[in-house]
Amino acid sequence: MRAAAAALAFVFLATVPAVAADTGPEYRLAGLHRPVDLLIDKWGVPHIYAADSSDLFFAQGFTVARDRLFQIDTWRRRGLGQLSEVLGQSYVDQDRAARLFLYRGDMDAEWAAYGPEGRLAATQFAEGINAYVDWLARNPSALPPEFAQLGYRPAHWAPQDVVRIRTHAIGENLSWEVTRAKLVCLAGPGASRFLRSLHPTHEAVVPPGLDPCSIPDDVLKVYNLATAAVSFTGSDFQTKDIADATSGSNSWAIGGERTASGRPILANDPHRGADALPSGRYVAQLSAPGLDLAGAGEPWNPGIAIGHNENIAFGLTNLPIDQTDLYVYELDPNDHTRYRYGNDWERMTTVTEAIPVRGGAPAVRQLSFTRHGPVVKVDEAAHRAFAVRTAWTEPGSAAYLASLNYQRADNFREFTAGMRAWGTPGSNLVYADVHGNIGYVPAGLTPRRTGTGYDGLLPVPGDGRYEWNGFHANSELPGQYNPSSGFFASANDFNIPPGYPVVSNYEWQLPYRKQRIDELITSRPGATVADSLSLQKDEKSLVATGLLEFVRGLSSTDPDTAKALDLLRGYDGVTSVDSAAAALFETWIMKYLHYAWAHAVLPQAAADVLARTINPDFSLIISSFADPSSWLGPDGAAVRDKLILDTLPLAFRDVAGKLGTDPSAWRWGALHYQEFVHPLGGPNVGPTPVGGSYHTVHPSFYHPLTYQQIIGATFKMALDVGNWDGSYTINAPGQSGDPRSPHYRDLYELWASGGTFPLLYSRPEVERNLDVRIRLVPSGLDNS
Repeated sequence: MRAAAAALAFVFLATVPAVAADTGPEYRLAGLHRPVDLLIDKWGVPHIYAADSSDLFFAQGFTVARDRLFQIDTWRRRGLGQLSEVLGQSYVDQDRAARLFLYRGDMDAEWAAYGPEGRLAATQFAEGINAYVDWLARNPSALPPEFAQLGYRPAHWAPQDVVRIRTHAIGENLSWEVTRAKLVCLAGPGASRFLRSLHPTHEAVVPPGLDPCSIPDDVLKVYNLATAAVSFTGSDFQTKDIADATSGSNSWAIGGERTASGRPILANDPHRGADALPSGRYVAQLSAPGLDLAGAGEPWNPGIAIGHNENIAFGLTNLPIDQTDLYVYELDPNDHTRYRYGNDWERMTTVTEAIPVRGGAPAVRQLSFTRHGPVVKVDEAAHRAFAVRTAWTEPGSAAYLASLNYQRADNFREFTAGMRAWGTPGSNLVYADVHGNIGYVPAGLTPRRTGTGYDGLLPVPGDGRYEWNGFHANSELPGQYNPSSGFFASANDFNIPPGYPVVSNYEWQLPYRKQRIDELITSRPGATVADSLSLQKDEKSLVATGLLEFVRGLSSTDPDTAKALDLLRGYDGVTSVDSAAAALFETWIMKYLHYAWAHAVLPQAAADVLARTINPDFSLIISSFADPSSWLGPDGAAVRDKLILDTLPLAFRDVAGKLGTDPSAWRWGALHYQEFVHPLGGPNVGPTPVGGSYHTVHPSFYHPLTYQQIIGATFKMALDVGNWDGSYTINAPGQSGDPRSPHYRDLYELWASGGTFPLLYSRPEVERNLDVRIRLVPSGLDNS
């Protein structure tokens, strides 16, 4: 039924009649060499046609600024540490934190890492943004309203602004290191097994010389501030914790032998902030001689990271390579600028920076660095310092910008070669081409760790015993080409072959999304693009089906427990908006079951730490329930059953207090909602009820107390490889971040209902679905 509905929607969208387009303004711009056609389709997607790549990237910068200026201006200021300049004294600490993580290395090596077009692309992209900023100076009524509300004007960009900012890259491992150290401190080395399942099978050990109890609770405060979004209304670090712990995406490529058309299908839905407005992706077509791209990218990056050119398609998911480590230093008691390294003291590098502050004198702050990275905490009383080592200090580590290296590729060999310089974040690149080939290329800087017990799972002493001896080449990571299964899928799952010599990480997202994707692709020969669109909406939780095996045989004389058991016995695991059982099940596992399980396996203090973790590893709970004596003691089965029977009535009464005492009237969507929140408080888009959960292909990483979706798939695409106009996408809530634009929220209802629109590629189809025609011309050109 769901596949049929998706197919009907697919046909309907493909037959939308043409409408007359408006003629938009003509912009005369300094820095442009030849005229550019900017065609905005009815869904707000710009199709940019330029005479060469220089003008193309210029026009892309101009167009992004036209739609997303406040978003990208804020991103730049946050990343460079320039918020205080326009927002005042209260942002000085965040500015200082951001400046600690700026790229400060060799700029020649940095530009070279992005290929022969890297510097040109960044330069022209920045010039295009500047051209729009200059145009706004002459046309102040068009200035986005946020700037007037906050009382400042958008800044000009330099090319290096595009590449020096690193703190938007993914670094989820660091918080796990600190949590693991706390557990080990409170309950011994074996306690860490209850935090995360490790793959390949591995036991975390305490590195010699580390006192896990020496890690302060606030050791990551500066790092978290450096990597946090800008808050204009107060910070919610639990929301940030959810984002850090749930970085993920789904992507798959299906070979032609498994499709109805005989052409490959490539689908991708990255998981990004679903509570921030506008979204973190921007859809466009970039067309110039020799380069014709369609898809999505970061609004602050030139090019297209997810999409296709004339011959190949590409999508990506997060490959959780461990690219961050926390170092612990013994300080010279008489001089805290010196730390123990080897048999001697080594002096920190200190940089003094004056941070401009609106309405006051510049704030002078010191930034300290060890040989491993920026110092984020000094424990004066204990004579210790803590620094964060990241891959971000390496040339070529501006997140996703290395996509410039593969955008002109015509085949798998060229695509793979283009991925050799990919630095951050760790990524699974899924591939398909017009000749019927599919493949997978993993990439990302993978440290070679040296030192006894140094596996990246716990902090390490910074005294020289634990070092990175360079990085594994991306070619050393295990890719695939035309797999025998006829498809490849990635959902941030453990995907290293048994016995493979390079282990990029031990901590992965849970396997349930990948298992469900494999199940549905395998079950559908003769696949269509509509099938992939339907699969992206699948809301069956394999955590639910796994845990319910231990629920169905139980009984209770307690009325609330009996009602809860009765409701869950018939639950199919589908977390749909209308499911009453999903409302109970999700409340139960996220608020009550994991908490009780943590206290069943660990002492009180350690259990309290484990219970506060975001995105609990329910594979561990399922394993413990299946083998209770090994996990829960000799009477483990009784402990398991008591855990279930004690926690279910708590969840039942919780939901009843919110939705009423009649379970037949409950709906998951009555609790679980999504809302895009404008950074200045409005206009917001939503709220609307949504389905899905942490463990479904259609994902919802929601706040466990408010049920608001924090991370989700705001951008999706499914590509008909070679029949490019038969491809579909969505980008919620709209392409524009300007509340005055018709494209601010015009895609929201379509997205919320699971719909998509055509990702147009051929110019005739673009012209047929045109909304606005805009012309960009050089300022000195006589166009009469």
